[in-house]
Amino acid sequence: MDKRVLLIGVGLIGGSLTLAIKKAHKEAQIIGYDLNEEQCKLAKSMNVIDEYSTDLKGEAKQADLIILGTPVEETLRLLEEFQDYDFKTGAIITDVGSTKVNIMKKAQSMLQEGVVFIGGHPMAGSHKSGVGSAKAHLFENAFYVLTLLPGTPEDKVDELKNWLSGTKGNVQVMDAEEHDHVTGVVSHFPHVIAASLVRQVKDQAGKNERISSLAAGGFRDITRIASSSPSMWRDIVQHNRYNILALLDGWMEEMKEVRSLVERNERSELYEYFAEAKAFRDDMPAGRKGAIRSFYDLYVDVVDQAGVISTVTTILADEAISITNIRIIEAREDVYGVLRLSFRTDDDRYRAKECLERHQYETYSV
Repeated sequence: MDKRVLLIGVGLIGGSLTLAIKKAHKEAQIIGYDLNEEQCKLAKSMNVIDEYSTDLKGEAKQADLIILGTPVEETLRLLEEFQDYDFKTGAIITDVGSTKVNIMKKAQSMLQEGVVFIGGHPMAGSHKSGVGSAKAHLFENAFYVLTLLPGTPEDKVDELKNWLSGTKGNVQVMDAEEHDHVTGVVSHFPHVIAASLVRQVKDQAGKNERISSLAAGGFRDITRIASSSPSMWRDIVQHNRYNILALLDGWMEEMKEVRSLVERNERSELYEYFAEAKAFRDDMPAGRKGAIRSFYDLYVDVVDQAGVISTVTTILADEAISITNIRIIEAREDVYGVLRLSFRTDDDRYRAKECLERHQYETYSV
């Protein structure tokens, strides 16, 4: 029998999910719902969805799978609204939220018997937004976390995994508290720190105009995540504040230790501090998608002459290698190339490296 999927929130993540579902479940009928009807029209024209509807309550009653492709606050509101809905017996509802504890609590208190809620967090994204940037392969090799309520039937978990098989993601099952702690450590907290580093430089830049221009090199690269959506990160911090507060307390203690280390000015201790951090960082798995979106960058040494950028891009175009971004690096301390080329995948970066080195360019990955 044909299955019916309802996507609520027709954007990058939800649209990429439905494209992946369509690949693995060609018989599925995908229905979109969004407050912005233009997004639905665009999604239909791109075959991200098959149809769209303005009757959310009516569509929810017919769906075998409901995907809440909405921000956390909107997901919580919808779960409350759902207590007045009639759902198909055995329907699965899942979401894509970056925090899970509050969503799972709300789902447990609001959803009726016969409907299964399984929390979801596909840990991948893009520098672009909107359904126009949706890609079926967005979650390939990325972690896809599922969080369960007590008593969730195993066959329903398997059913959702089957729905998600087209994502080719690395599905992990964990409880909501563990999810929020782990993502707090490796994603949410680093975003807070990146924003604070940028704010510190902004404050210093008001005192010395050269700081902004010098920050355009490596500093800008290591704080890229501070350019993420302010509204999204406001919501994430609010919903994971207890984990983030605990991590900030630990960070402040760490900074006291660092200050003491710098004050003591012992060469061996300073070396050990940086060596320990380097060793742990170097042991992290390379080429794997984690909690923070990966940046597939390649640095290229080029001489300063007319047409050199055009030459590099033409070489890559001839090999059908797509560049997502290109930038000239001015402040290059610890960065070896003049050009920074960004790619969609690690495979594209590897192909570009081989291609450019065949043309006698020196390239570096960091």
